[in-house]
This record gives sequence, structure tokens and C-alpha cells, in this order.
Amino acid sequence: MLLTVIIVLAYFIGSIPTAVWLGKRFHGIDVRDYGSKNAGATNTFRILGKKLGWAVLLIDILKGTLCTSLPFFFVDFYIGFKDEELILQLCGGFSSVLGHVFPVYAGFRGGKGVATSLGIVFGINPLGALICLGFFLFIFISFRFVSLGAITAALAFPFISFFLLREDQRIMIIFTMILSLVVIAAHRKNIRRLLRGEENKMNLLKKKA
Repeated sequence: MLLTVIIVLAYFIGSIPTAVWLGKRFHGIDVRDYGSKNAGATNTFRILGKKLGWAVLLIDILKGTLCTSLPFFFVDFYIGFKDEELILQLCGGFSSVLGHVFPVYAGFRGGKGVATSLGIVFGINPLGALICLGFFLFIFISFRFVSLGAITAALAFPFISFFLLREDQRIMIIFTMILSLVVIAAHRKNIRRLLRGEENKMNLLKKKA
């Protein structure tokens, strides 16, 4: 029962369409009608500028971190099986990504789950999150492709986790592999554009991307 509650709560939290709601509130537009037509931070930066872009990015990260923290609010309901808390965290985190990608509040057309995934990793493995963020920034600064940075970080995530986790946390390796596949699958259009040399570059130094 507790597992079901956390999965449902995490899905509805993850479903909060930050980019869509902020775009409509401050600019009267749906970001999914412009640019990459994606309800994520990158498209928000490009279409609505840095202020809303950063707001969407931070809120989407917090969604993932909050959902991995949900089990801490229900400790009195734990049954006590092995790795219960970690499993509840992982299920809550994964459910929040599904909510972000397929948001019930926005016609199931959401973002790609990168920022929310980063929030999950921060909630469970902060050091791993920082290393993944380092991979992303290195690739992004070097090539100015947000998608390439996200894909690289997603590919590196399972390997980073393997070397950082304790033996009794190896269950998370399966989770990291699944999460990485979800993020990469969400970028399949970007991968095709990268291979064709058609992917858009991004420069955060501009006043408006």
C-alpha cells in the first residue's frame, strides 16, 4: 500500500508542467507550440528567456528530489523488508520522471525528464549527481549541444553509480540503467538531428536564447 501511495504521489508531483504553466502565466503561450515543442527547461530558455528558463530548470530538479524524499514522510508505515527505504525512493523517483514526460495535467505531453532525473540523483546519490553534472557541463560548454550533454551524462550515470555505491546498494544499478535508457529514449529525435548535423546549439550568455 505504501509503495502504491508513493508511486501515485510522485507521478502527480512529477506531472506538474512547469514550463507550460509558467509560459502561459507570464507570456500567454504554450512552449510546446514553439521551438523543439518540448515542455522542458532547454526549450524554455530558447523561447522565453533566461529568467523563466532557470525557474523551470530549478523547479523540475526539485520535483525529482522531492519525490525521492517522500518515503521519509512515511517512516511509521514501513514494513521492514530489506532495502525498503531505497526501493521506495527509487520507485518514487522513477514515477516522477514518468509524470514529467507524460504529465496528466498537460495532455501527457511533457519534457524529456533530464532535470527531474538529476533531481532524483541529487536526492539519492549527491556525489554521483555532481559528477554527472560535470560531464554534462563539459560536453555542453565544449560543443554547445544541450542534448549531447544530457545523453553523455545519462550514459555515464550507471558507471559512475557502480563505483560510488556500497555493496548493499547495488540494487540501484538496475535503476540507473533504466533511468538512463528513459532519458536517452526521450532524446531519440535529438540523436537523429545530431547525426544529420541539424541539432540547434545553445548559448546561455545571450540575453534570450
